[in-house]
Amino acid sequence: MSPVIFEPIGLIHTPFKDPRKAPIQPRYAEGATGTVEVFAQYEEGLADLAGFSHIILLYHLHLSNGYSLKVVPYLDDTPRGLFATRAPHRPNPLGLSVVRLDKIEKNILYVTEVDMVDGSPLLDIKPYVPEFEKEDAVKIGWLQSKIRKERKAD
Repeated sequence: MSPVIFEPIGLIHTPFKDPRKAPIQPRYAEGATGTVEVFAQYEEGLADLAGFSHIILLYHLHLSNGYSLKVVPYLDDTPRGLFATRAPHRPNPLGLSVVRLDKIEKNILYVTEVDMVDGSPLLDIKPYVPEFEKEDAVKIGWLQSKIRKERKAD
């Protein structure tokens, strides 16, 4: 199989320089703001995006190095299979976050609820459309009991 190569289309700017201090998921990033700088040659592709309240950012976890196929994830103390977690250290360190799109000025997107590290290379942007996400009969595996406990604590 030939290698898969991605070229960044921009950079994500956030207040989080240290991955250990970044929110664990966008849900925990309430009020955290940042900007997404889309490189000039891709600016035309931002047409019509301003009508969406939320967008999906796909990015490279550029500070991630190495991985283990078993990890102890956030919210748990039991080793789990890597692919049953959202741990950042992965064979292909890709990040995915749904953020609120506040405004667009030329090639700069102003976003809220950022959980990524400053300088993360942006690979793609997609509009978030809740009606496209099939939600019936969703199961969340080992996280089911953990999420319930956390919701009760809120």
